[in-house]
Amino acid sequence: MNDITLAGFPLDLLALQLVTGVALGAIYVLVGIGLSLIFGLMNVVNFAHGAFFMAGAYVGVFLYGYTGNFWVSLVAAPLAMGLLGLVVERVLVRPLYGRGIDDPLLLTFGLSYVMVESVRIAFGLTGLPFGAPPELRGAVDIGIGYFPLYRLFLIAFSLVVVGALWLFIERTSFGLVIRAGARDPQIVQVLGIEMSKVWLAVFGLGCALAGLAGILAAPLQGVTPEMGIPVLAEAFVVTVVGGMGSLAGAVLAGMIVGIVVAMTSLVAPDMTKMAIFALMALVLLVRPRGLLGRAGALG
Repeated sequence: MNDITLAGFPLDLLALQLVTGVALGAIYVLVGIGLSLIFGLMNVVNFAHGAFFMAGAYVGVFLYGYTGNFWVSLVAAPLAMGLLGLVVERVLVRPLYGRGIDDPLLLTFGLSYVMVESVRIAFGLTGLPFGAPPELRGAVDIGIGYFPLYRLFLIAFSLVVVGALWLFIERTSFGLVIRAGARDPQIVQVLGIEMSKVWLAVFGLGCALAGLAGILAAPLQGVTPEMGIPVLAEAFVVTVVGGMGSLAGAVLAGMIVGIVVAMTSLVAPDMTKMAIFALMALVLLVRPRGLLGRAGALG
């Protein structure tokens, strides 16, 4: 296989880069699902989503340094961001319901700056180094070459999380309420279900997924106060390409964007950012609602 080339690159290198794209796509999927959940049910564009991603990474790194246990930080970081999300929805976002999409957008935009500056004050400007835990270091032979063990774990763990979330949305009574509320919240309220509690839970869940993605991404890129800024833009690309409010679309688009980023960084590194926005423009030209988007749907 080493002797076979495509566009001047050995096929085994392209295959390894493809798997790298899947690992990167796993991060995009988790961030994109959280953003899609919040928008699909609440019609709130959460501009603080990248800040929750960043804060989750910092909480995880801090707890890892305190406990020495990566698995504790992996559980605690999304829980902390989920709890923070509950507070943000209850205190800041809820009073703005009914005012249109602009007010929550501006509020969360300002909140993201507050969160970033707070982290800078607490932890400094330079960021924190963070490597994979000892049990997930090294590389394994996957048949096409050696691949980092942590990235394989990232792919497998994200698959489990997405599967569990799908079962929750599709197979539980609360998931049924979420899907029904995304289509027609007035009818759900007529049936006696208090949508404010559903919105609270969904906003917290979306923020928890962002925090989980942050701690999972930390060993790949380090931890800095600005790490959520590019992720926010990429999460919006994933959400738009997949279809606003479509969870299946977020999964598909996250994988596509991750692979596009990985392959472009191999062939033309300077064009990586441009490639994902060109992808978004192309999809919107062909399918204005995204790959799997449909009006008033969450699924």
